[in-house]
Amino acid sequence: EGLDLLLEMTLLVADMQDLQATPKRAGMGTVLEAKIDKGRGPVAHVLLQNGTAEIGESFIAGAVYGKIRAMFDDRGQKVKSAGPSTPIEILGLTSLPQAGDQFQVIADSVKARQIGDFRQQKLRDEQLARSTRLTLDQLHQPVEDGKVVELPIVLRADVQGSVEVLTDTLKKLSSAKVKIKIISSGAGAITDTDVLLASASNAIIVGFNVRPEKSAEELAAREDIDVRLHTVIYNVTDEIKKAMEGLLEPTFKESVIGRAEVRNVFKVPRVGMVAGCYITEGKVTRGADVRLLRDNVVVHEGKIGSLKRFKDDATEVKQGFECGVGLASYGDVKPGDVFEIFTVEKVQEAAVT
Repeated sequence: EGLDLLLEMTLLVADMQDLQATPKRAGMGTVLEAKIDKGRGPVAHVLLQNGTAEIGESFIAGAVYGKIRAMFDDRGQKVKSAGPSTPIEILGLTSLPQAGDQFQVIADSVKARQIGDFRQQKLRDEQLARSTRLTLDQLHQPVEDGKVVELPIVLRADVQGSVEVLTDTLKKLSSAKVKIKIISSGAGAITDTDVLLASASNAIIVGFNVRPEKSAEELAAREDIDVRLHTVIYNVTDEIKKAMEGLLEPTFKESVIGRAEVRNVFKVPRVGMVAGCYITEGKVTRGADVRLLRDNVVVHEGKIGSLKRFKDDATEVKQGFECGVGLASYGDVKPGDVFEIFTVEKVQEAAVT
């Protein structure tokens, strides 16, 4: 609806402003669509906006070069040349351009190839830059090379007060060679949105007394995002400071071996508070390190003091089973809380300057 009116207004504006194309120059236009046609190879649909294109001419379309082998009009009829405001189908591309790429006829075929090769290399460099995620372990290298590095950070903490303190403290760590930029901050768990923002901005994620949601954790692993989790403010600043100086200490990798959801809480004589749990992932082991999460915020870190299967003591309970869990020297557990059982191991030696 309204296409006739649109066309009429377009023609009126063109007439009033004396907008004209020049058929006697090299063809220029925009790629509307590109596809692989079985039997014909790469095919591009182009709207010529200026000049004339003819069979046998070399061209460049975005990062793709080629030579016009055949042209067809909007009715599928083969044509030898096409002028301004003409939609055409072009054969003779070396690969597929992107919709929206600029199409331009170039008289020199060697020059067209050189431009195409240059743009392809530039695209590869950009893709490589996007795929090479910034990590704290690698931060010192560009600094040593004399480059000024910007370190974007997505910051999440348990409460707003911690966010404000960390934001202020991290900004003060900026130096002449490393500029720290907090691109997003807030209280609460690390979410998919945080990971996507870090991916788009080539940022690292710093979490203080919070954990990633399950889906965010999986997304961060797929996107290769550097996620740093801490429970002591000094450790956050110390780690980034040492990364800036190339003195990052041995990295310790944390592996989650199990998760259990608290379904109910019982007070047992001579034992204390025991949480009735359902193991949703992995396994729970007596004596293991455990983190108590409430809405993905770290409430307590400690060890599993007791583990029971029905009334019997157990050393290990696996996914899909119920069990009773007692934390060593801690009893503030509520239904809906999550126990995260983890191990920590050294995976990398300190960087050498």
